[in-house]
Amino acid sequence: MYLIGQLAKLCDVSSDTLRFYEKNGLLTPAGRSDSGYRLYNEACLKQINFILKAKELGLSLDEIRELLEIRLEATEHSCAEVKAITSAKLTLIDGKIAELSRIRMALKKINDACCGEDNDDASHCSILEALAAGDKAP
Repeated sequence: MYLIGQLAKLCDVSSDTLRFYEKNGLLTPAGRSDSGYRLYNEACLKQINFILKAKELGLSLDEIRELLEIRLEATEHSCAEVKAITSAKLTLIDGKIAELSRIRMALKKINDACCGEDNDDASHCSILEALAAGDKAP
């Protein structure tokens, strides 16, 4: 059994992070000591590692919670349910990448059009003019 500080150190997170996970229903201590301290077991350690890996993949707390629920009752769920969660996340990420690509192209276009001379004042800056024109970016 681990105290919260010991588990936090093993997982390279803060005790506050573990309390946050507990508060948000992602982690349940295995019990409490006679003096009331939270106690965690190996299953809790594995659960924290699962949460941290899922966070690395960009999954939200709600998505992680859903995956944990499926994991705890795996025989009552299908692999397709899990895949649906990751597929939805991929679709969201693809949309963000497309939006960032559009923004990058528009920003590069106005940036490349600017002469950017150090000695020129900004009164005729093509970047400022493009932004002021209010044209919707391509």
